[in-house]
Amino acid sequence: MAALGKIGKIDIPDHEIEIKAIRAQGAGGQNVNKVSSAVHLRFDITASSLSDIHKERLLKLHDQRITREGVIIIKAQQYRSQEKNREEALRRLHELVDSIVELPRKRKPTRPTPSSQKKRLDSKTHKGQIKIMRKKWVSEPVS
Repeated sequence: MAALGKIGKIDIPDHEIEIKAIRAQGAGGQNVNKVSSAVHLRFDITASSLSDIHKERLLKLHDQRITREGVIIIKAQQYRSQEKNREEALRRLHELVDSIVELPRKRKPTRPTPSSQKKRLDSKTHKGQIKIMRKKWVSEPVS
């Protein structure tokens, strides 16, 4: 396998990625039964050369492609050629790994403006009035 190079923000050595050609699923005529054009990519997070911080953040992701053992499994079968499916699987892997590189921004706590508070209270009273008007109206007997 050729060196992958730095595709995304983090460089992943090619010996850490296991790529296997498999037969694609679904309809496609007789050719799909003979040709292994789909690609099954496996990347072991715990055994990789990523930094401990990046490993930890990857393992904390709630992504269905990451197994309990810490292995990323990506299956690409969108294209008819094996090479395009291989490139697609690698692109998805780098997209997943690059998503954890940037730290999420800290939220600055803000206070609601006086006008937004007034608007909220007006909306609450209006909705309350609508609910009161839904009640059954009973007229008082005239004496």
